[in-house]
Amino acid sequence: MSQDADVRAHHRHLEQARAQVIDLLSRQALERELVSRSENRRHDVVAQLVERQHQAALSQRLAQFHPADIAFVLESLAPEPRAAAWALVRSDQRGAVLLEASDTVRRALVLGMAPEDISAVVHTLDSDDIADLVSSLPEELRHAVVERLDRTDQAEVRSVLSFPDGSVGAIMDLDFIAVREDTTLEAVQRLLRRKTALPVHTNELIVVDRSNGLRGVLDLQRLLLDEPDRRVAEVMNPQPTYFYTDDGVRDAITAFEKYDLISCPVVNLHRQVVGRLTVDVVVDEIKERAQAESLRQVGLSEADEDLFAPLAASARRRWPWLVLNLVTAFIASRVIGAFEEVIAALVALAALMPIVASIGGNTGNQAVALVIRGLALGQLGPLQLRKILQREIGINLLNGVVWGLVLGVVTWLLYDSVTLAAVIAAALTLNMVLAATVGVLAPVLLQRLGRDPAMGSSIVLTATTDSMGFLIFLGLAAAFLT
Repeated sequence: MSQDADVRAHHRHLEQARAQVIDLLSRQALERELVSRSENRRHDVVAQLVERQHQAALSQRLAQFHPADIAFVLESLAPEPRAAAWALVRSDQRGAVLLEASDTVRRALVLGMAPEDISAVVHTLDSDDIADLVSSLPEELRHAVVERLDRTDQAEVRSVLSFPDGSVGAIMDLDFIAVREDTTLEAVQRLLRRKTALPVHTNELIVVDRSNGLRGVLDLQRLLLDEPDRRVAEVMNPQPTYFYTDDGVRDAITAFEKYDLISCPVVNLHRQVVGRLTVDVVVDEIKERAQAESLRQVGLSEADEDLFAPLAASARRRWPWLVLNLVTAFIASRVIGAFEEVIAALVALAALMPIVASIGGNTGNQAVALVIRGLALGQLGPLQLRKILQREIGINLLNGVVWGLVLGVVTWLLYDSVTLAAVIAAALTLNMVLAATVGVLAPVLLQRLGRDPAMGSSIVLTATTDSMGFLIFLGLAAAFLT
């Protein structure tokens, strides 16, 4: 068996083991509930002994898992078995598990712990990881946890927490290796040998001057392969990509994708090095933003990531989305109601109306996706916006004519009416052009109004393509078929 096949087999085994642990924990919660209702003491004692054996086996099994797999198990469990599983996680693993868990599940686990217990859990983590964990806590609990850290960690954690969410400073890594530009490569190598380990994702060393100002970066490959007596200044890259602490995370993501970066220096306003950004953090940000965007597109929030969140709270979070959809649906129904007589006179209109609205909605969603991507990458200035608007209108005008004719022919074959075929062909073309226009302009307008384009655009688009699609189709039908 090849090495790749061995890896795949390992992953399959791991997934099977996770599924078994999840199933066992769920069944234990059910058994515990049944035992609590039982009045048979002997049965109670036996059940408790069996449960202790299961817990010992589960604790040993969880200890063999990677923290990310333990987090996956916790996220897959209802609150009661989740609490039972969390109690079985070793104390030295808990900090890493919390880092891997989703924000909602992490918050639920941490809020059930005392401040001193939280401090003990995070004590083994790096300062930036501690800041990431405590940032999601209520303010009073956050201060209580930070106060219990040692002075060095306190200062570093408070420094990271001082940066606003969405900034590079809030996600930077404080652990980095800096060297001076007038040092020889041999001296740098001796420095590295004295260290027990390098910071994760170290592919280059940061070169600084006497005041800790950024001078460049030294690639590890050059450090190892160049002559030992050469100075750092001779082999370093004097123009590295770097970020200021107040730069946006979105800009950092774009740079890492564009330049295939692994790590990157972070400087303050005086261009002094204060940290670095690493690819693992950027990948996590990309994943979190993609998940959050997919939830926002259907009216959900990050709190809904927990599949077992309280029912009433989850229901209330969906009310705004339902209200907006009810309003848009009511508007569409009023448009239809205004043409009741036309629909009554020609029943075929009722069967054909959804086609016009549906095709328009799909067309608009394609334009919305392109524009949101362009906005995220910073590619849409006024000139580019005008060009993409013209392009989308042209594409949908062409598609509308082609597929409008196809739909018209099918309508003519079904209902033997050339006029009805022409009406639906024209309505489809016009609604597709309208949907393309709204799909391009709605995200841009919402962004300029300070709203989230990913969430609001679909609502605006649905209201437009449904209401206007019905109005165009039924209006043309009233004009030419009655």
